[in-house]
Amino acid sequence: MMKPELLSPAGSYESLVAAVRAGADAVYLGVGMFNARRNARNFSIDPTDDAACSLEEAVSFCHTRGVKVHLALNTLVRDRELPEALRIAEAACAAGVDALIVQDRGLARLLHAAAPAMPLHASTQLSCHTPAGVATLRDAGFSRVVLAREMTCDEIAACRDLGCELEVFVHGALCMSVSGQCELSALLGGRSGNRGLCAQPCRLPWAVGRAPREGEAALSLKDQSLYAHLDALRELGVSSLKIEGRMKRPEYVAAATAVLRRLLDGETPDAVLTEDLAAVFSRSGFTDGYFTGKRTAAMFGSRRQEDVASSAVLSRLSRLYDREVPRVPVHFTLTESPLTLTAADNEGNVVAVTAPADTPVTERALEADRVKAQLGKTGGTPFTATVTVEAEPSVPLSALNALRRTALEELSLRRGKPRTVEYTATLPPKAVLPSGLLHGLVARVERAEQITGDADSWIVPLGCTPSVPRWGVEIPRGLFGREEATRRALHEAAKAGAAFALCNNVGAVPLAREAGLAPVAGAFWNVTNTESLAAAAEDGAVAAIASFELTFPQLRFAENGGCVGLFAYGRQPLMLLRNCPASAAKGCASCNGGSELVDRMGARFPVRCNGGCSELLNAVPLYLADRLHELPKLAFQYLHFTDEDPDRVSAVLKEYRSGGTPPAAFTRGLYKRGVE
Repeated sequence: MMKPELLSPAGSYESLVAAVRAGADAVYLGVGMFNARRNARNFSIDPTDDAACSLEEAVSFCHTRGVKVHLALNTLVRDRELPEALRIAEAACAAGVDALIVQDRGLARLLHAAAPAMPLHASTQLSCHTPAGVATLRDAGFSRVVLAREMTCDEIAACRDLGCELEVFVHGALCMSVSGQCELSALLGGRSGNRGLCAQPCRLPWAVGRAPREGEAALSLKDQSLYAHLDALRELGVSSLKIEGRMKRPEYVAAATAVLRRLLDGETPDAVLTEDLAAVFSRSGFTDGYFTGKRTAAMFGSRRQEDVASSAVLSRLSRLYDREVPRVPVHFTLTESPLTLTAADNEGNVVAVTAPADTPVTERALEADRVKAQLGKTGGTPFTATVTVEAEPSVPLSALNALRRTALEELSLRRGKPRTVEYTATLPPKAVLPSGLLHGLVARVERAEQITGDADSWIVPLGCTPSVPRWGVEIPRGLFGREEATRRALHEAAKAGAAFALCNNVGAVPLAREAGLAPVAGAFWNVTNTESLAAAAEDGAVAAIASFELTFPQLRFAENGGCVGLFAYGRQPLMLLRNCPASAAKGCASCNGGSELVDRMGARFPVRCNGGCSELLNAVPLYLADRLHELPKLAFQYLHFTDEDPDRVSAVLKEYRSGGTPPAAFTRGLYKRGVE
């Protein structure tokens, strides 16, 4: 088994240095506005930008020391922003970045055409957690998938050997929601996690069924730590072990990297270091509950005063990266006539430097052992040397020192020179969604008794067989460990007369196609631009619901995109939860699938079970029936019914035909105010 890559966060130049010197094999970092940690200090593609380290400088620093650089371009991109995102990608290719981490399928489609030699890594924001999802992303041009953090050991194992590298988060913060499936910050505060600006409202006080008390945090999980499971991850064939933390300080990066480096190298970290890792940042300690499948109340935790590191801890950890660490092997060969030192690394770089003609001559030649010892003194550099001596020169030691210093400087320059990746303005072939699958009003319901009123198509849960002319089924957003059961249920739905399937995850579309159902890319497929519509079409989708993070003007691109719909009514899902807070607090039997979470303002947010996961819904429904004339001219309107009784379903459908009056409590969503 190959030793997996250790991938560390670099939210600033200081953290970059800390990661490299503490033993990272690779780092990941961001540039500009299209990375999921826009509030980190990050890096710049503008060499004149004095406020941030340049990307080229960061890559050179890392490559000199044998460390790879992955650039995060892992946010959703709006149609008009695609050129700027591509400009950053082109600069990354010129700087010699080793991989791009991408969430937006449309951007990935463009990148694969423009720079086919650049490895693309599917961000965890793509929520991939099934074998079908991995295969879909592989076929779309991704060489690596960063799996969802909520997966168990067995679920990770099911995704191996599919022709795609797997990357797994092993240490750091856990979002309450599955990444890429969260709208809590966007809808409550106008700052989108899909755009790199999550305000973390989940860390504020929340409670199940009542107003929260001070310090209660029903939506806050402890940080994950899987360092006790590295052998298991290695046996699973995981290619990369990832540390979360681009918003955290360099001492944290150094501590997490150093602990994992020692373990991967077969060493046991000393007790002080592991204690310091817990002290530098945690939320009531750590958890491995997702990996082990123990999704209990023990996973929940929040930041306390005792979790804040002391100055003594920070000072101790800063010593992990206060000097160069010799980690790059170099082999010196010393020859005579003229006196020449050749330096060769293990990546094929070779430099040779010759002593000046006026180098002083000593009466006595240096013995080979003395020469080896002198040339092997690489302290203060990132190199560790072995030496072959084919001469016993009659020169002072200072001459050898000068040769060594010059050789290492030239080797460093050669190693740090950009290894550019070819980038062209090539565009992929056009791909569009067909027209005609869905039109008018498409109503999604939770229960068969809600099927009442005048809808053009109905979407029902798997296992439900309605007596209506045109219907489809909803594939749950979370399919953790349930892919085969879902596959069977889809085949049964097709036999019963279903025509299509609503797919909110990359792993759902191929399951629908296998069953002979027309795939509809749902709102959580995150269609935000023309190219992501094309990517959905290439996956096999025949219709799509645009992201509800877009304003009406930003949705204009979809008006000519084929069978595209608007999320027009209902309690918008805010989070996809694998560890249900209601179940953790009171047990599943206590709520019968109908719990509520209450925030510090007293708003009540329903929680609904769906396919082995739970969904946190908005406290009020989206309502647009009184503004029908303002809506973009899309193929259909999607109405998302959850807790409405049959009479209310029928009334809403009527209102969306001819106009209506908003309920007492409602929202316009983000269509008017937008999101950062």
